Amino acid sequence: MKRMKTINIVTVIASLVFFSCNSAGEKEGEAITADIVIYGGTSAAVTAAVQAKKMGKSVVMVSPDTHLGGLSSGGLGFTDTGNKTVIGGLSREFYHRVWMHYNQPEAWKWQEKSEYGNKGQGTAAMDSVYKTMWIFEPHVAEQVFEDFVKEYEIQVFRDEWLKREDGVVVENGRIVAMETLSGKLFRGKVFIDATYEGDLMAAAGVSYDVGRESADTYNEKWNGVQKGVKQHKHYFAYDISPYKVAGDSSSGVLPEVSAGPPGEQLAGDDKIQAYCFRTCMSNHPENRVPFPKPEGYDPQRYELLARLFEAGWREWFEKFDMIPNRKTDTNNHGPFSSDYIGGNYDYPEASYERRREIIKEHENYQKGLLWFVANDPRVPAEIQSEMKKWGLAKDEFTDNGNWPHQLYIREARRMMGEFVTTENELLKRSPVPMPVGMGSYAMDSHNVQRYITPEGYVQNEGDIGVSTKGPYAISYGSLVPKAEECTNLLVPVCVSSSHIAYGSIRMEPVFMILGQSAATAAAIAIDDQVNVQEVNYDKLRKQLLEDKMVLESPSAPGQKP
Repeated sequence: MKRMKTINIVTVIASLVFFSCNSAGEKEGEAITADIVIYGGTSAAVTAAVQAKKMGKSVVMVSPDTHLGGLSSGGLGFTDTGNKTVIGGLSREFYHRVWMHYNQPEAWKWQEKSEYGNKGQGTAAMDSVYKTMWIFEPHVAEQVFEDFVKEYEIQVFRDEWLKREDGVVVENGRIVAMETLSGKLFRGKVFIDATYEGDLMAAAGVSYDVGRESADTYNEKWNGVQKGVKQHKHYFAYDISPYKVAGDSSSGVLPEVSAGPPGEQLAGDDKIQAYCFRTCMSNHPENRVPFPKPEGYDPQRYELLARLFEAGWREWFEKFDMIPNRKTDTNNHGPFSSDYIGGNYDYPEASYERRREIIKEHENYQKGLLWFVANDPRVPAEIQSEMKKWGLAKDEFTDNGNWPHQLYIREARRMMGEFVTTENELLKRSPVPMPVGMGSYAMDSHNVQRYITPEGYVQNEGDIGVSTKGPYAISYGSLVPKAEECTNLLVPVCVSSSHIAYGSIRMEPVFMILGQSAATAAAIAIDDQVNVQEVNYDKLRKQLLEDKMVLESPSAPGQKP
């Protein structure tokens, strides 16, 4: 279902009156002012801030997060690289700095460097030719982001949350100021929303979408409801009953199964792909913390997994991807895993309070899952005995009980901007105007729902993995709102794209690329005194290339096209 947010004139007038009577008058001397104001603490926010400083602009980061880097420092250390030759600019510098860290002997505390297998996702973990490291520990990534901030003397306001109801002042289609819940007021010439949720974008009255479009909305094949698609291993290959008493529909439906219909094939809906935490585990006895038993633990929540094990499924450890020092980036794998399917539908639009509840629900679900596998007697002995060798990494996320501080927000709002990127651009069916970066990862959506088939068995729906058949360009038009909605905002994370196209764009290296491109455009808009939609593309392209960004597919020895 399409959800479009347009400017509410009454709200805007009310907010203008509020600021002119209160904030602007009483806080004028206290306002924090910069050329570019960046809202967010993600990897894109950091690269945008660095690029702004490199372009000679004053910049301030307003981060709701305490820890910088988003998923890149929040557990996703087994990088979704795709074709690494199209990762340029500050994104590549990030991975180069990680490489430099792991070339120091003291970086290898829990294992010898020679013991590490050097396996990455489609590439070597440590690339001696390009001097990049694509696989890393969470605390190492966070330190790289902190180093960026320190070296470029970027002012960061942490734990500052946008006042979403009336905290954004829009005058004549331009954001004038934004206020946070603490009462701080930020004024800028250009604003960048670099959050996973797109809260600044939405509060400014910019149109956006949530959920899946129907396949015919943009003439796509892989959008909308996708029943019967079996491209990964994340579907039920066994006939598993969804009922509390197996085979007895009158006994009620098990937890984590929807009793409602999945929808018509290829139809749009307002559901989104599942979230999870990318947990960092260790099997080193001195750096391992036993899996905690969450409050309200209910083993029945994992009955489907018990039935899977009973049916013969044994792939539990397949996504314990190894990162340095005997740790993992553990991701969802299989029909019943760490993805909390259906637990996030209201997250994109939810209040802060409700989002915190959703995050806690995901944490409890996933902690309960780990406890179940490590302790429940229904788990096969060979899996449970191996699972007991693992625990949370003691030296990661030390201020959060060794649990990741960032939920994997795989998709929330998506702006409907000047240009909508779809699978047609990713598959090279349609041209891409004004490219400002490239992606290459498969169009990858995790499951969206778990339902009951007409035959009375449980099944997942929404998991898609379709190759883009080589790198693709991302248009500048996907970073900017429609000109009639806002003329001084750039959005490098919740970019203008369809659901399935976003499934590829949403990779962390790409977010860093687009963050840098957004800041470059913001600086040019300020210099030339034009709206962001009117930025001279030739000038933008020239600057991006000078900064070693990649805007078209290069050829490299040994690199698949």
